[in-house]
Amino acid sequence: MPSSPRPGRPTSGARGHWALRDRPGIVWMILAVLVALAHPFIAESRWLMVHLVLLGALTHSIMVWSTHFTQALLKTRPGLDDRKMQSRRLILLLIGTSMTLVGVPTAQWWLTVIGASLVSVAVLWHGVQLWRRLRAALPVRFRITIRYYLAAAICLPVGAGLGATLALGLDDATHGRILLAHTMVNVLGWIGLTVTGTLLTLWPTVLRTQITPKAEGRATQALPGLITALVLLVAGALVDLRWLSLAALGLYAVSLLWWASAVLAPVRTKLPREFAPASVGLALIWWLVGIGYLLVRLATTATWADFADGFGQTSAIIVVGFAAQLLSGALSYLVPSVLGGGKTVVRAGQKWLDRWATARLVTINAGLALSLLPIPSLVRVIISVLVLIALAAFIPLLFRGIAAAATARRALADGPRPIEPRPSTNGPDHLPSIWSGGQLVAAVSALALAISIGVAGDPAAAGLGGLTALPGQTSASAPVAATGETTTVTVKALDMLFEPSSVEVPAGNRLVINLVNEDPTNVHDLQLMGQRTPRLPHGGAATLDLGIVTASTQGWCTIVGHRQMGMVFDVVAVGGSDSAAVTAPGGDAGHQTGSPGAGAAYLQSATPLLDPDAVVQDSIDPVLAPASEEKVHKLTLTAQELELEVAPGITQTRWTFNGQAPGPTLHGRVGDIFEITLVNDGTMGHSIDFHAGALAPDRPMRTIAPGESLVYRFTATRAGIWMYHCSTMPMTAHIAAGMFGAVVIEPEGGLPAVDREYLLVQSEVYLQQGTGDRAAGTDAAEVDADAVLAERPSLVTFNGIANQYDQEMLTAKVGERVRIWVLDAGPNRPTSFHIVGGQFDTVYSEGAYLLGPQAQGSGSQVLGLQAAQGGFVELTFPEPGHYPMVSHIMVDAERGAHGFVRVTE
Repeated sequence: MPSSPRPGRPTSGARGHWALRDRPGIVWMILAVLVALAHPFIAESRWLMVHLVLLGALTHSIMVWSTHFTQALLKTRPGLDDRKMQSRRLILLLIGTSMTLVGVPTAQWWLTVIGASLVSVAVLWHGVQLWRRLRAALPVRFRITIRYYLAAAICLPVGAGLGATLALGLDDATHGRILLAHTMVNVLGWIGLTVTGTLLTLWPTVLRTQITPKAEGRATQALPGLITALVLLVAGALVDLRWLSLAALGLYAVSLLWWASAVLAPVRTKLPREFAPASVGLALIWWLVGIGYLLVRLATTATWADFADGFGQTSAIIVVGFAAQLLSGALSYLVPSVLGGGKTVVRAGQKWLDRWATARLVTINAGLALSLLPIPSLVRVIISVLVLIALAAFIPLLFRGIAAAATARRALADGPRPIEPRPSTNGPDHLPSIWSGGQLVAAVSALALAISIGVAGDPAAAGLGGLTALPGQTSASAPVAATGETTTVTVKALDMLFEPSSVEVPAGNRLVINLVNEDPTNVHDLQLMGQRTPRLPHGGAATLDLGIVTASTQGWCTIVGHRQMGMVFDVVAVGGSDSAAVTAPGGDAGHQTGSPGAGAAYLQSATPLLDPDAVVQDSIDPVLAPASEEKVHKLTLTAQELELEVAPGITQTRWTFNGQAPGPTLHGRVGDIFEITLVNDGTMGHSIDFHAGALAPDRPMRTIAPGESLVYRFTATRAGIWMYHCSTMPMTAHIAAGMFGAVVIEPEGGLPAVDREYLLVQSEVYLQQGTGDRAAGTDAAEVDADAVLAERPSLVTFNGIANQYDQEMLTAKVGERVRIWVLDAGPNRPTSFHIVGGQFDTVYSEGAYLLGPQAQGSGSQVLGLQAAQGGFVELTFPEPGHYPMVSHIMVDAERGAHGFVRVTE
């Protein structure tokens, strides 16, 4: 063994409990576990989980333990960097980390910048103190370790600056380049150089073996290559030279392998027998896997945006496989060691940290490997939970280990201390091995059970969804003679459609389908006749050789929700026994599915498939006309029943005011008088109810028969956006059929001026079922009252026509102030109005400001409204582009409550 001190065996000054050293890292790990458990309810949860581990727990540990290892190696004079000075740095790091972890998810860039700056100052201060120690120390072996630490300390401020830049909201290509530079300079620089420098001496220490003679030399030789690789990698990303970043990452990998060839060599003769070296060793394997994965992605992705889009798997490898395992493995050795008390006390603590080691390690590593495969999402979720449990088990075990060490220390203090024999590292291993066949079986069984449960819960996603027999089709169809001919068709997956959506095949022909995914935003597959293609990314292709076709059948995309959105494909066997009708599972016999919009998607979800190629014929102008200076507003509203467009290519018989749904918008100020004459020109009784007026409803809101009229007069006494509607029973049907509108009442002095002002009224459309080709709207049937009562809308619209503002977009210019009034007419669905890429600086709801002009620096993401509620939002757009506006009740956005604001310079 070398005479140099082992950094894992601390000097007496480092022994004992130190809260600022021992607790923050554990707290960050606990918070990461909590965020993982509650991630569906936490904004930016993936980013938070990654940075709680890397920026929180791991960075804190690096600051603490690199200082400790430096002192153990150099033995500098006391007081050069005392505990009080170290505590100040750790407090500064804690404050900066906390500010960053709050600033990014809340989009407070100033807070992010301050936090990143404080973290950088703390790390640079840490680096200066390491350099002072190095200069003051006598020449000793393994000084190269401190040089690794110094290089690492320079990397983190660079990475923090790049991370703060990411918070600015960059275009896709720039974001991808900065993301690569930020990740690599932090993971391969700050973390990677620290790890490689530390393991030079720590690895043989935790493995309880000798340091390889060539280790120090190889580490010295590898450092220039690692630093050069990092500089070139970041430069290549920043100046958009992909080939340079690719070559630099390859150089880093080669340098790392050169370092590992000697530093990690002891494992060939001394396999890990404790959790600490096993966990650290597996973490290093995942580190190499992550670098290899990044190399492949850099070489194969077409654009920087594509590289950034697929970063989720890279994050999983880095955080779970590398960082979390490295941290738990290192702390499993270091924490009992620094608590001190002798071998008996240290082993009492380590015994707890070795508990269930085999089960934990197998679950983490096999589970992570499985989750990276193209498995069904439900299987991935269940396996991820098991991996999280295995990782989180380290935290209570650490606490139990610390408690056990304290108990052992007290026991020694109460009686004579036994003489402990010095274990020989040359003879048989003196510690029991962590490896357990029973735990291995238990871990593998748990993972197998997770896979089984996931497949059973979503068999279609696993490619096991069986074919459903069609009406009139028996399981044993009459045999069909093979014709010897082949029908080949190319099918494109695009915009939640298969194009074409069906193919006619002579019965007895062999069918070959070439599937191409032309959807730039989604993966798709096709399951048909018991076979399934792989899940294809954009541009991917696959072939299904389905053999001889004997009967009509149907296939679909197995991605969750895609089938319900209309991704079904029909095979019509011409001349087969059941070629007359193709019916979706659960549908009506005889309902044809050859046309877009019909079939399983509509019958299962009661939502017609919107044809993306259809054009809106009569779009509704969303501009809110300014309020006139008149104090008395007179208007005649005529109730009519007309065929109107409710979605591109789809019509319905609508019950309207003045031939439109929504009805005309009234716009005035507090104190104005409104005199409305209602004329019933329909075929049934109708009425009207103005929420903007306060008066007894008996007379003005009564139902009048066809041909009759009434006068409704009220004074607007309160500001807001108010609904008016027909109140004839069943009121749900009359509102759902289109008899509603908006009244905008401003305060007496008016509202602050804006550059543009729009009005959106959200409502639902309930189409009749079983009345012909519903997608084409040829029957123009009236509202389906049963569907209204069942709260099963076919469409959800802005201003009466689903998706109309996808084509006839709202417009604005950069820097203009835009006010958008929103009214939820229902009759049943709430809304959560949101503009993707925009932030509201003013939110007004039901007569009051939720976020007023005086709230400087604050913002809002949605305006939430129940049925019959209304308000407005204001915002400015920071740059040109197309900003989607949606109800963030996303199922309703997919039903048609969707549009765009086109912003130009």
